[in-house]
Amino acid sequence: MTKLNRSIERGLAVLEVIHMSGPCSLACLASRTGLSKPTLLRICTTLENRRWLSRRGSDGWYQLGSAFPSLGRMPDLTDRLVSVAKNEIVFLSEHTGLAVDLAVAIGNGRTEIIDTTRAFKKHGVYPDTVGFRPSPILSALGAAHLSSLSKQAFADALRDLVKRLPREDAAAIPKLPSILKSIKEIGYATRVPGHWGRAVDYGALPSAIAVPLMAGPDPLGAINLVWNASDRSVQDVVRDHLEILRNTAHTIGQDYVHIS
Repeated sequence: MTKLNRSIERGLAVLEVIHMSGPCSLACLASRTGLSKPTLLRICTTLENRRWLSRRGSDGWYQLGSAFPSLGRMPDLTDRLVSVAKNEIVFLSEHTGLAVDLAVAIGNGRTEIIDTTRAFKKHGVYPDTVGFRPSPILSALGAAHLSSLSKQAFADALRDLVKRLPREDAAAIPKLPSILKSIKEIGYATRVPGHWGRAVDYGALPSAIAVPLMAGPDPLGAINLVWNASDRSVQDVVRDHLEILRNTAHTIGQDYVHIS
């Protein structure tokens, strides 16, 4: 009987756990696979080098990377953006004391959250957001990204969005021109008051402000600051932290251009 390759078996075991369970810490992988942390670190580093895994900057957890052979995966824009932004979003979160979400453009006016610094005990907001696609109209991330699109790209995106938006978003379409005009005038997007998104699962109603991420003239996605709405007003956060949020977005965009 032909002997099996143990190294490949172990690597596949790691991928199976993450594929089935979602992002995992090294401790979680050790518990689920029975492998030691040093062994897992070597396996994960190898898979990360091949872009079958990527490691989140906020908590060091591993998730499937852009090269993992699965239908519908996003291009390596995701990995590159996580790579250049992971230290920046951690610094931004530590400096402001607020949570930060990083979202990538996935086409047709939509974004997907690919990294976050949210911690429930620290920020009081729903933390399990990686992989979530926020509302393109009612969320700060979605509206910030829409505001960065060219006229033609926005028109194309809107034609696609109106076919599939949920009722709450569709009802807000008539307000979209004024929403985008306001974003361009004040330089940031806000979460529409009362919009829950996935926060309804647990945690408090969040507030958020977001700005677009740009690589030169090209939209990459958006970045936000998010917090428990009962803790601080939008005006206070804008006053205290909008400048560093904008600077962080600019730095991420520049770093992305340099590695592309």
